[in-house]
Amino acid sequence: MKRLAQNLKTWMSSKMDLPPDVLLELPRITMLGQLHIYIENHRGLLVYSDKELRLLMKQGQLLIKGKDFVLKTMLPEEILLEGVIEHVYFINE
Repeated sequence: MKRLAQNLKTWMSSKMDLPPDVLLELPRITMLGQLHIYIENHRGLLVYSDKELRLLMKQGQLLIKGKDFVLKTMLPEEILLEGVIEHVYFINE
């Protein structure tokens, strides 16, 4: 049943010219070099330190590793992180 719903959302997205991240609840990640990352459509903050950020996503988690992290903005579904970003991982669960 989940697969059918996913296929329907994908089809609607293409037919209605809607961005897939909106209809499919996918994360939108914008990264500028290694110094700045902006994440939309997350489901909550799991871990934060000056070396690691872990966010809950609809499907799994997003893990960001680096150093000198500073949360510049944190809204219910958006985060702006600055620092030296070394790795970005998607963890499927």
